Amino acid sequence: MLDSSLMQLMWLASPALPIGGFSYSECLEAAVDTARAATESEASVWLVDQLHMTLARSELPAVAQAISAWRADDQPRIAELNAWVLQTRESAELRAQTEQMGKSLLEWLKNHTTATPAQIALLAAQEPTYPIAFALAASATQAPVRECLLAFAFGWAENMMQAAIKAVPLGQSAGQRILSALTAEIPFAVDYALSVSDDTRQAFSPMLAILSSQHEVQYSRLFRS
Repeated sequence: MLDSSLMQLMWLASPALPIGGFSYSECLEAAVDTARAATESEASVWLVDQLHMTLARSELPAVAQAISAWRADDQPRIAELNAWVLQTRESAELRAQTEQMGKSLLEWLKNHTTATPAQIALLAAQEPTYPIAFALAASATQAPVRECLLAFAFGWAENMMQAAIKAVPLGQSAGQRILSALTAEIPFAVDYALSVSDDTRQAFSPMLAILSSQHEVQYSRLFRS
């Protein structure tokens, strides 16, 4: 992989990317509030499970398939995948998150030369979701799809680690141990995601949907809903 491609992926995975990922806990705050992830070990297990049971089966396959579609200029396929992501958000909170991050990444793309004006116009014509917007940004790097997914998953892991530090709460060393556990599992999650087809891609996670609905009306919250 070219140095320029690697650095662009590192940029996309950085928590400093101004798309607001740091402001969401993806139900972890509700899990902490209901004593399901109230310690370091519980939060670590929770996030590793979330990586394999949701990210690897849903967002990561959508990103992989959208990267191929962007590179092939397959516009119907891009619209189909974006619609699938929207349809599978099981709460208003989860849908609002993917829409807000998708729109923010679209605005970021407008200020860079990685995507063409036609691609940006196509993305803007939809309700851009974060996985599909990320796929456009990653497709322009010319990096292999697997490396693009590793970057997407690592960016998610860093945000979730920071959410655990704030919500449980935990110290920085505990956060690094959680991130270590997640990075050890990410390659396996990515390899599984690459094997997923349209027929096996799924977003069935009822407990997350329940917790997300509870988080929307939770009395005291650190994270957006």
